[in-house]
Amino acid sequence: MNTLSFAPQLDFSVAVPRGGYRWWYLDAISDDGEQALSLIAFIGSVFSPYYAHARRSCGPTADPLDHCAINLGLYGQRHHWAMTERGTKQLVQQTNALRIGPSELHWNGECLTATVDEIAVPWPARLRGRIELTPSALLPTGYPLDPAARHHWQPLAPNARVRVALDRPGLWWEGSGYLDTNWGSCALEKDFAAWHWSRAPLPGGETAVFYDVTPRSGQTAPLALRFDAHGRARGFKPPPAFALKRSLWQINRSTRSDHGNDTRLVKTLEDGPFYARSMVKAHVLGQPVTAIHESLSLDRFKSPWVQALLPFRMPRRAQR
Repeated sequence: MNTLSFAPQLDFSVAVPRGGYRWWYLDAISDDGEQALSLIAFIGSVFSPYYAHARRSCGPTADPLDHCAINLGLYGQRHHWAMTERGTKQLVQQTNALRIGPSELHWNGECLTATVDEIAVPWPARLRGRIELTPSALLPTGYPLDPAARHHWQPLAPNARVRVALDRPGLWWEGSGYLDTNWGSCALEKDFAAWHWSRAPLPGGETAVFYDVTPRSGQTAPLALRFDAHGRARGFKPPPAFALKRSLWQINRSTRSDHGNDTRLVKTLEDGPFYARSMVKAHVLGQPVTAIHESLSLDRFKSPWVQALLPFRMPRRAQR
């Protein structure tokens, strides 16, 4: 298993190459299992129709700093989803802070605080408040995802606690959380056809993560990693993959589990034309788990009809 070593810290000032991208991903499940969220801060928004158009027009010189976004999904009795793209003038990168439009991520050395102020689509609603993630440890290890090592993933905090305090809508809860970062030097759809990813909390404060990618050339082995509460990572033999029910948009979904009898889809959190986020029941390392799961079809993403639909879910508000 190839790995890379980095300083165990959050650094939002990192340079993003032309035509490339960087994102920071946070998710959480409430302790009662009734609420969930995901938050992604993008520089070079990989799922942006505007950035895809810029790359087609400008090739590798497309500017990722002009295509930034905070994506916030809230999942409970009601779902809310926001992803407004911002331009270069609405991006501020600092070592310990990242500001995109009216929302900001700040790391104080112990806790990551997301102060969000976004507008949901397609039905407008303000999403405003604070999300705090406190990791048990920060990890220094990253993993290349493709044979050419143009795309990387670093699980920064596989084990964390999250506190949610939103006044719009009124939401207050705590639960288990997760934080990672991905970066690359070119478009995802150039090197990947699809992937499936999941993370599952285990008893004793551990987390298991699976990453299955389908590269367009070459082969990669599925990643199966177990992280303890101190941030130590251990690889293990991936269990078999089992197909799950397709999403309403007919996105293929599969997950890894010790056996298929108790592997099932609990609920679909996000269902889009190229992406599905779900909650899944499975058995991992002999334990029953509830996992956050995502399936991504990059063949679907790059199709012209999907590109035409995306601006309705991803408006652009770039001040020049």
